[in-house]
Amino acid sequence: MDGKRSILREALFVAGGTAACLALMFAVFAVLGYWDSAVLLGGLIGGGLSLANFLLMSAGVSLAADRAEQQNVKGGQSVIAISFLARYAGLFLGLFLGAKSGKCNLIALLLPLLFPRLVLTLGEFFRKKEDPAA
Repeated sequence: MDGKRSILREALFVAGGTAACLALMFAVFAVLGYWDSAVLLGGLIGGGLSLANFLLMSAGVSLAADRAEQQNVKGGQSVIAISFLARYAGLFLGLFLGAKSGKCNLIALLLPLLFPRLVLTLGEFFRKKEDPAA
């Protein structure tokens, strides 16, 4: 249960950070004079896809770890492989449809895919260090 709680906590952290990054991206587009509905739609779709990818990846890794703890290593490996293929197929489909529709700004569609990694990397600087002596 603690593993699922930590996944939820991390997902909420990434969601909040991604929302902040989206707001910053929208502000930059507005300041540069490129703000329009295509930027908004592209950012929302890209942000949603990146968060869905992160959540599904976290759930897949947790499931694979549970299987590995039960001495089912092959099952854990297959969960990771299927999760990887399904997530990337979904990402490709979502990005393809968004780009092909012509209603999304491509930069605003693709840039949010980098936000979860950025949020997690920056988040490491602000995490409290656990005392190894405890």
